[in-house]
Order: sequence, then structure tokens, then C-alpha cells
Amino acid sequence: MRRLLVTLHRWFGLFAALFLFVAGLTGAVISWDHELDEWLNPHLFHAVAAGPALTPLELAARLEAAEPRLQVRFMPLEIEPGHSLGLFVEPRLDPATQQPYALGYNQVALDPATGEILGKRQWGQVSLDRENLLPFLYKLHYSMHIPDAFSLQLGTLFMGIVAIVWVFDTLLALWISFPSLKSWRQSFAFRWQAGGHRLTFDLHRSGGVWLFLLVLMLAVTSVAMNLKEQVMRPVVGLFSELTPSPFAARPSPAVDGQKTAKMAVDRIIALAEDEARQRGITAPAGGVFLDSLSGVYGVGFFAPGNSHGDGGLGNPWLYFDAHSGQPLGATIPGSGTAGDIFLQAMFPLHSGRIAGLPGRILISLCGLAIALLSVTGVLIWARKHRARRLQALKQQPQPVLN
Repeated sequence: MRRLLVTLHRWFGLFAALFLFVAGLTGAVISWDHELDEWLNPHLFHAVAAGPALTPLELAARLEAAEPRLQVRFMPLEIEPGHSLGLFVEPRLDPATQQPYALGYNQVALDPATGEILGKRQWGQVSLDRENLLPFLYKLHYSMHIPDAFSLQLGTLFMGIVAIVWVFDTLLALWISFPSLKSWRQSFAFRWQAGGHRLTFDLHRSGGVWLFLLVLMLAVTSVAMNLKEQVMRPVVGLFSELTPSPFAARPSPAVDGQKTAKMAVDRIIALAEDEARQRGITAPAGGVFLDSLSGVYGVGFFAPGNSHGDGGLGNPWLYFDAHSGQPLGATIPGSGTAGDIFLQAMFPLHSGRIAGLPGRILISLCGLAIALLSVTGVLIWARKHRARRLQALKQQPQPVLN
């Protein structure tokens, strides 16, 4: 039995090693994506002109009027002092072809005093220049930049499969790390003075044992990040009732899409603020997004600069039909069924933001540790593989010399 488990661990690990190495290193970096991005690209984040700021709604309206080929997909509703307004945009449909216009960018930075465009970029573009580096690493982390095809996000799906393998491999690794109850202390020990292969082995085995709960948590939350609808919700639904998603059972894009008029975003925000007061939400409306394919507006409630939701289970969000304004549901941290709360915890746990700054530091260090576990696992396999080959050569019959 143990031999089978060791074999499974070996092949699961070899399959996932490269991808976990990349995901670990990029995860350590993108825990600080906003801070690093702002440091590298101050022209995209810092306001230039002096004077009173226009409202985000007015700035977004001016942008859409100046460039009718686009519509704003997400915008903050408050601007941090001294900062620009960063908007995510998407192309409208060309009436002649019914295909999206080719914009060449999906993110725009506006000066809050003048509405001047300070910069544009295609978030997630494959590029290592400083303007695109952090978005490139972020997308690399969860998709390896594998192109979409067949109307599927193949990279996201593939990394979700890697995450499933990672979950099982982590459980296998813990099991085979304790070959004997009598020698359990060895599974926690590091032979620092031994060096070489012994230390490599200890870093892999004992490091995995010490970090088991953190690694398993990251593996499970990775499945939730990449395969929430396909895997995580159905699995959690076996154990707990789940509140239906506000995006479920929506009209198809061909029916909904951009065919009918959408409610003005300021009206949606007013509806959301009314509902927020009824629900006892005290945070201000901090951001609004439009999912044009499903015809859903989402309004989040958070302080400026806290869109990620540092601390706890994140920010509350309210959802509305983009055409009628009908409420479609809400995500209120800490409320709902046990399954709802479990799913709410997935991103805060994965990013470490559930524990604020200390959690982000821990996740960065854990990302480096996962990269190390991947490297040491491959080194152990390579050494054993080389030893098996040498042993096989020695056992081959030697040619008889006349």
C-alpha cells in the first residue's frame, strides 16, 4: 500500500511541480500587487492636476462620451486623496458586425480634476515591461496565460485541475511522511548539518509536514478560485444548502447582451444605498461593476482603497438586474448558510487578507515555501531516478570477450 501511495505522490508531484513553482513565486509577489504596481507605475496611480475632483460618475460619463466604442465595466465610487481614478472598461458591440470593437486596452487612469487620460493598458497582457509586469504576474498565477478557446477559459480550468491534483498530493504527502509511529519526530526534523541530499529530503518532507495545514488550505482555496461553479459549489452543496448565485439562470448573451437599455448607473447606486441602509450596512458605496453578459450590476460597500477587503471575510456586495433594477441577491460577509460562509472565506484565506497585513506576509512566505517544496521534490526524484538507472545498468549482463 505504501509503495502505491509513494508512486502516486511522485507522479502527482511531477505533474504539478512546475506550475506550483510558478504559482508559489508569483503568489508571493502579487500579495502586494497594488503597492508594487503603484510603485512601478506612479503615472497610472497619482493625480497630476490641482483642483477639486470631479465625481467618479461624471468622470466615467465623460470617458464614455469621448470614446463611444467602450463602456465602463468597473469603477471605484470614491477616489483616494492624491490618486487617479482607475477604471476597467470593455468594448461595446459594433452595430455593423455585432462584434466587440477592438480597443487594445481594458484599463484607463483618469486625472480626477480634469478627466485627462493619464494612461491606458491591457490588464493581463503578456509583457514584462514595468507598466504590465504586475498584471502579467497576477494572470500568470491563476492561468499560466494559456489562451482561451472554445468559449472556455482554458488556463483557469487547467490550473483548477492542477489545484485538485495538489489537494490529493498534499494529503498523500502527509500520509507517507510518517512511515513509523515510533520515529514520528524524524518527520518534523531538519538535519541542517548534514547538507546535500539529506537536507534536501528534510526540507521537502519535514517542510511539508510543518506547513501541511497552510499548504492544504491554499490548495483547496485554489480549487475554489479556479473552479468555483464547476467543482467547489457542487461539492459544498452536498454538505450545506447554498444561496443561489445572482448570476445563475440569467438570460443568455444573445437575448440580453447589449440589446436592451440598461438602467443608469447612478440609479442603481441609489437603489443599492437604500437597500444597504435597510440591511444595516454602514460602509459607503465603494465600487460598482457591470457584468454585461449576464446583465447584472454589483455595488460593493467599502472605504476608498479597500476594494480587496482587508480583514475578515471581505466586503458586502448587492446585486441588481441591469435593466429593471430588481434586486438579485447579496453577498454579506458572515451571513447566509454554513456553505455560503465557507465560500465567502475562500479568497480571504487564499490571499491572507482575512488576517490583514500579517496574513499577507504569511501568504507571501508560504508562496516561497511552496516553490521550495516543488524544487526539492524534483531534486529528490531526479536523484532516485539516476540511482535506479545506474542500478539497472549494473544488473545488465556484461558482454563476453573472446
